[in-house]
Amino acid sequence: MSTTTLAVLVPLLPFLGAVAGLLFGRTAPGFVRPLAILPTLGAAVLAVIVAVRQGGGPAISTATELTPTGSVPIDLSLYLDGFAVLVAVLVGLVATCVQLYSTAYLREDPRYPSYAALVSLFTSAMLLVVYSGDLMVLLVGWEVMGICSYFLVGHYWETEAARSASLKAFLVTKLGDVPFLIGLFALATDADSFQITKILGTVAAGGLDHPTLIALLLLAGVAGKSAQFPLHTWLPDAMAGPTPVSALIHAATMVAAGVYFVARLLPVFAASRAALVVMAVMAAVTMVGSALAALAQDDIKRVLAYSTIGQLGYMTGALAVGDRGAAVFHLLSHGVFKALLFLGAGVIIHAAGTNSLAAMSRMDGLTKRIPDAFWTMTIALLALAAIPPFAGFFSKEAVLVAAEQTATGHSDLAPSSAGWLVLVAGVLTALLTAAYATRLWLMAFRGRGAAAPDHGKEPVAMTGVLWLLAIPSVGFGLAAGPIADWFDGEQLTPTLVTSVLGTGAAVIGVMLTYALWQRAVARTATTPATAGAVPGAVPGTGAGAPQPAAVAAAASAATAAAESAAETPEVAEVTHDHPAVPAGPAPDPGRALLGPLHRHAADGFHLDAVYDRLFVRPVRAAASLVRFLDREVVDTYVRGAGAGPRLLGSLVRRAQTGNVQSYLSALLAGAVVLAIATAVLANVNAGS
Repeated sequence: MSTTTLAVLVPLLPFLGAVAGLLFGRTAPGFVRPLAILPTLGAAVLAVIVAVRQGGGPAISTATELTPTGSVPIDLSLYLDGFAVLVAVLVGLVATCVQLYSTAYLREDPRYPSYAALVSLFTSAMLLVVYSGDLMVLLVGWEVMGICSYFLVGHYWETEAARSASLKAFLVTKLGDVPFLIGLFALATDADSFQITKILGTVAAGGLDHPTLIALLLLAGVAGKSAQFPLHTWLPDAMAGPTPVSALIHAATMVAAGVYFVARLLPVFAASRAALVVMAVMAAVTMVGSALAALAQDDIKRVLAYSTIGQLGYMTGALAVGDRGAAVFHLLSHGVFKALLFLGAGVIIHAAGTNSLAAMSRMDGLTKRIPDAFWTMTIALLALAAIPPFAGFFSKEAVLVAAEQTATGHSDLAPSSAGWLVLVAGVLTALLTAAYATRLWLMAFRGRGAAAPDHGKEPVAMTGVLWLLAIPSVGFGLAAGPIADWFDGEQLTPTLVTSVLGTGAAVIGVMLTYALWQRAVARTATTPATAGAVPGAVPGTGAGAPQPAAVAAAASAATAAAESAAETPEVAEVTHDHPAVPAGPAPDPGRALLGPLHRHAADGFHLDAVYDRLFVRPVRAAASLVRFLDREVVDTYVRGAGAGPRLLGSLVRRAQTGNVQSYLSALLAGAVVLAIATAVLANVNAGS
């Protein structure tokens, strides 16, 4: 079987599995799990075979015309280069792990059949994006992912949070998709084709008439899909969906699609140096802002969501300095360890009965209850913090090396200003990333207080997946040398300067966070927790006694933790009971690190409020005005047009009495009136 035939089967198998799951999920529930796992696993195996056959050599391209359009043709096209085949392997691996994990995680969920089918459809759409050599076919996969994310994020549609989050994710990404679509048409018009190979040939020949405009229009869609500033606000709220969905969307599929798209069409963006600077600014703001926000989150999944935004900022930064090899290398590395982090977080949520880090920090023995999650998440957090020799160190260093080369003038692919922006923001983000990774580990696994509930070992389907993903989280960085040949041939190995800067910043972040955590633990030890503590009172001082500010903040966090545990749909799904979330102050080093910035960072720097005032309220006001004009002005004319004939009809109806004598009298009266009128007119005419 040819390589192109195998490549066609890679997205086709999950699609067929999704169709079969939707058709037979209710009538044949025994086939739901096989239909979820086997097609996705088959696609992953075929993706590996395609990658081995392609081998990092010349790109394999084939196309057949889908339909004549009269102008720019649309083709069913495959374009298999080193980037495409490796990203497809990542998608297949993570999707298979998510499907396996979900069989245990959602084993009691009555909507599991539709969930599994949507995950398969989502996987198929991403694989279509990865392999497609035609932008219109790529757009189909792009949009199918968007609608699948709407349904998957809103899986727990009974809750207001899930409904709002799914709608927000859909609308924000569509806000970026509108200029994205315009940019695609403008690009195809200049190149006279939607095929990627022909577009790149046109760019190389200098055939783009409006490179900056096209690049910025496309960048808007990328910002929405890959959750980059200012269209990143949907991603933290998307945590309302099941945790395996987060691992799929936020690791290897939807959010990676935007970065992968730019990597595919990097020459289009490189044709405009202004667009590269805009991309660098977007990446720098995204990196630093999301890392600060992650330090202030209490929900473990929201910490990882903001972490995803920041790591995508690294990838965008690498693209802004013209190195798509470093960007995709970090995409591959991040996809593995971030999927591991989300799936590990799901195990913690099941065991602890809450998403709240503050609540976990008041539980003792959680590490012993879930040793598999503890060790694998430790590995993933070390990779996230870019500690050598874990995978994240090598991929993050590749980004910093690319930025350093551009900043110092050793690369002319992008302006040096873009290089400095990415380099400075990248080093600062390395410190902050290590800080929030350390904070998460300490608060989740080094809690002190009531004993964590013991519900026995977690299912093998969940823990086995964690260990499978832990292997590349440790060793994938060693592929930095040979994997460069699969990309553009640029070296991806660290340099001494960037290693010292990046690792030094990470070590400082770890040590500083640990020191502040120890101080916070010592302080909270003087304020013992009491079950059911009243938020407005210090234990031992009476219910009405005022609190110091620090204790009040801790009590507020405890209240939020209790609400989190009560309202999280995933916790309600757990088949065993959980004790009440213990109340009391929580040792949180993030508060000391951020100081007065903590309140703003916890709320995402109030961007949602800004958007509400700038866009939502004016749109609602305009809608109210239109409704008023429609009801009170337009409808008035419509009602008036109907009222006139009705009035005339009522007058005529009064004359229709059915009495013959009345009709004859009226006829006689009319005749007399006409006779008199005729006589008067005759006399007038005779006199004149």
